[in-house]
Amino acid sequence: MFLRKLNLLRRIRELTEELRCTRRERDQARKETERLQIEAERLQKELERIQEQNERLCKDLELAQRAARRQAAPFSRGQLKSHPKSPGRKPGAGYGQHHRRPIPEHVDQEIRVPVPGQCPDCGGALRVERVEMQYQEEILRRTWVRRFHIPICRCTQCAKRVQGRHPLQTSDALGAAAVQIGPEAVTLGVLMNKAHGLPHADAAAILEQGFGLAMSRGGICRAIQRVARKAEATWHALREAARRSVLAHMDETGWKVEAQLRWLWAVVTEQVTFCEILPGRGFGQASAILGAEYAGWLIHDGWRIYYKFLKAAHQSCVAHLIRRCRDMAAAATPAAVVFPLSVKQILEEGLALRDRYLENQISLHGLWTATGRLEAKLDRLLRRPYRDLANRRLAKHLRHERPYLFTFLYCPGLVDATNNLVERVMRVLVVLRKNWGGNRTQNGARAQAVLTTILCTARQQDKDVFAVPTDLLRSPHPKLLDIVPPSVNTPKPATREHLKTGHF
Repeated sequence: MFLRKLNLLRRIRELTEELRCTRRERDQARKETERLQIEAERLQKELERIQEQNERLCKDLELAQRAARRQAAPFSRGQLKSHPKSPGRKPGAGYGQHHRRPIPEHVDQEIRVPVPGQCPDCGGALRVERVEMQYQEEILRRTWVRRFHIPICRCTQCAKRVQGRHPLQTSDALGAAAVQIGPEAVTLGVLMNKAHGLPHADAAAILEQGFGLAMSRGGICRAIQRVARKAEATWHALREAARRSVLAHMDETGWKVEAQLRWLWAVVTEQVTFCEILPGRGFGQASAILGAEYAGWLIHDGWRIYYKFLKAAHQSCVAHLIRRCRDMAAAATPAAVVFPLSVKQILEEGLALRDRYLENQISLHGLWTATGRLEAKLDRLLRRPYRDLANRRLAKHLRHERPYLFTFLYCPGLVDATNNLVERVMRVLVVLRKNWGGNRTQNGARAQAVLTTILCTARQQDKDVFAVPTDLLRSPHPKLLDIVPPSVNTPKPATREHLKTGHF
C-alpha cells in the first residue's frame, strides 16, 4: 500500500513537470511567433521600400534611355537653373586675346565711298582727314553659264569621227545631254550630302535658292552616283594601301540599307581612311577589307573577331575600358565599386606613364620597368574571385584582353593607346545616319562608302576637299587621284620579340 502511494506521487510529480515544460514551450513558441511577426512586418516594409525604389529607378532608367535615343534635342538638360550664368567668356583680365578676321590677301572690287555732303548736326562743310579701309567677303549668288563651241572633225584617212574637248568640260555628250551641271556645282552637292548629311532635297534647295541653279532630287542623286563611279578605281587602290599599312585602326557601326541592318566598317591608317558597307559584323567582313593575312599593328575596341587576325599585333582601346569602368562605378554598390575603380586607376596610370616617356621624363628602361609593375598589379586584381555579376564579366573580359592592354607602352610613339582616330570618323558617320537614316539602295550604299573614303582621306592628307571631286569630274579618262599613297612593302608579322625590343 505504501509503495502504491509512492508510485502515485512520483507519477503526479512527472505529470506536473511535463505540464510545466509544456507551458514553458508554449510561452517560448508564443514569443517566437511574436518575434517572427515583428520580423515579417519589418521585411514587408523593407520590401515595399525596395519596390518603390525599384519603380523609381526603372523610371529614371527609362527616361535616361529615351534621352539617349532622342535625336531632336541632343543638348536637353532637363530643368533650367533659377540663376544661370551668362554665356560666353567673361570680361576682364582673363578674357584672353580678341579675335578679328584676317585682312583678305586679294581684292576683287574697289569701291570709293562718297564723302557726305554736309555735317549731319550743323550742316557745315566737311574736310577729308584720312581714308580708312573696310573689307567685305561676299558670295556672288548667280549661276555661271559656259557655252562650249565644240568642233566635230572627220579623219581624212580612216574617216573616224573626232571632237575637241576643253579642260573645263566634264563630258563629251551632245544632243539631248548637251545641257549639263558643272563640276563645281556637282561637287558642292556631293559635299552637302556626304560630308554634311543634308538630304538630296535640301541640297537641291540650297543650290536653287542660293545660286539660282535649278536641280531636282533625282538629279543630285544621279550626279553623286556618277562621281562615285569615277572614284571607284581610287577607292580600290586605297583599300590596297590600307592592307599594306604598318598600323591600322578599325571599327564598325550599324547602318541601314533598304531598311535592313548592315554594318559600316572603317579603317584608318596614317595616310588613308577606307570605308565599306557590308552585310555582317564578323571576321569574314573584316578580312574582306584588310585581308586575313594582315600582319601589321591593329588597334580596335576589343571585339573578339579582330583577334582572328593571327599575324597581327593587337592593342585593345584603353579609352573604351576606362569608360566602361567609370559607368560601372556610377551604378555599383559600395562593395562592388572597388574593382572597376582599381582597373580604371591602373589604365590611367599607364596613360600617364606614356606621357612621361614622350616628354623625356623617364628612360625606355624605366618605362618598361614601370609597365611590368602595372601588369603585376592588374594580374593580382584578376586573380581574385568576385561576387558581383558585372565585376565577373569585366574580369573575364580583362583576362582575355590582358596581353593586349599595354602594347602602347612597349611600343611608345608607334602604337596608340586608344582607337580615337577611327572613332572620330565614326562620329561623323553616325551624325549622317541620324540625319537621314541610311541608304535606300545598294547602289546608294556603294556610293556612300566610296565618297566617304575619298573625302575623309583627302581631309586626312590636308588636301583641298572641294578640288578632289572637281578634278575627278573634269578628267576625260578614269584615273587614280593623288590621295593614293605610294606603294610600300608589306609589313612583316609582329612577334613577341618586337614587343620586347621595340625594333620593327
